[in-house]
Amino acid sequence: MIKIFDTTLRDGEQSPGASMNVEEKLHVARQLARLNVDIIEAGFPIASPGDFEAVKRISEEIKGVTIAGLARAKDIDIERAAEALKPAEQSRIHTFIATSDIHLKFKLRMTREEVLETAIKAVKKARQYTDDVEFSAEDATRSDWDFLCKVTEEVIKAGAKTVNIPDTVGYAIPQEFGELIEYLMNNVPNIDKATISVHCHNDLGLAVANSLTAVLKGAGQVECTINGIGERAGNAAMEEIVMAMKVRPQFFNADTRIVTEEFYKTSRLVSKITGMVVQPNKAIVGDNAFAHESGIHQDGFLKERSTYEIMRPEMVGIPQSKLVLGKHSGRHAFRERLKELGFQLTEEELNKAFERFKQLCDQKKYIFDEDIEALVSEEVKRVEEVFKLERLEVCSGTDEKPTATVELVVRGEKRKTTATGDG
Repeated sequence: MIKIFDTTLRDGEQSPGASMNVEEKLHVARQLARLNVDIIEAGFPIASPGDFEAVKRISEEIKGVTIAGLARAKDIDIERAAEALKPAEQSRIHTFIATSDIHLKFKLRMTREEVLETAIKAVKKARQYTDDVEFSAEDATRSDWDFLCKVTEEVIKAGAKTVNIPDTVGYAIPQEFGELIEYLMNNVPNIDKATISVHCHNDLGLAVANSLTAVLKGAGQVECTINGIGERAGNAAMEEIVMAMKVRPQFFNADTRIVTEEFYKTSRLVSKITGMVVQPNKAIVGDNAFAHESGIHQDGFLKERSTYEIMRPEMVGIPQSKLVLGKHSGRHAFRERLKELGFQLTEEELNKAFERFKQLCDQKKYIFDEDIEALVSEEVKRVEEVFKLERLEVCSGTDEKPTATVELVVRGEKRKTTATGDG
């Protein structure tokens, strides 16, 4: 069973413009609990009084879920996190330090030996407050693999129950990331005493692919966010990771505790609170995820839905699939929509209505049921045309009297009249 570590309220909130206040975080946390995630990373307590309060309030209210707080490998951060997490039924301190040479040289200005010592000290400090300590090797995918193995081994000895391998800048490629996880599994002697976690960013659009590859190689926890929100290009999207395992159980041989029927509701809640719109073609929860417009697809779907759908929309909390009528739609879908709207047309009437529907599709981007009802009603209830406007001309100006000319065809006979007036 793969643990789902949700970081929507911490890393997700680091999306530009996506910050949440305490009440909004609580609202999302309640929904994450209904979704049945294993761990909620509620925030970074040292970052601000608001974040501290949010972690504390979530710890007090949310039960049945492990609540985590982030802390740098510094005593002051760990103490602040421990204080915020004190009311939690189950708490986790998540401490981190970078391990890549580029971070050591330019950001931390520390040696590898100093980083290793700091990591060990931080884990031991965190263990004074909780048995559930997670250590993250920031920028792990750009770190020296042997040094990463050494850090992993030592923090496990120090008491870390989970070791997280983040692709902090979204640099990894799935095959390479899988090899890194495999290397850790084979070269860290005490690896069996901890859960290996992964935390992937989407800078190359590979966060979900990297996370799933890690699962195949033995990772037992995935860190992710709702809708994939997060720093820069975002994090791995929880709904995509979970549904991939749900749809392909034989391939992954893994599952989660997630109540997938809550995904759509959770996605919309996070979108509404953060103001970050879900793109229509977003996998799993986008407006078009279960929408079909192509006539070939619609025909196949109506005959057997599995021809063009690999999961049912109800599995993720979406009421039903949509057949979107547009210029690519065929007669089968058009006929089905007419039945839904209560129309029973003869074959001749259907052909005429479908022809007018196609003409309308070339003129409008979106076709609504009201459009279909109008054009079908016109076709079915068409009466003989008595009046037809041929031409209308109006002339007006500051120095001339307004004049209007109208040409009509009345029962096949052309009639023209001109009149003047002052309005």
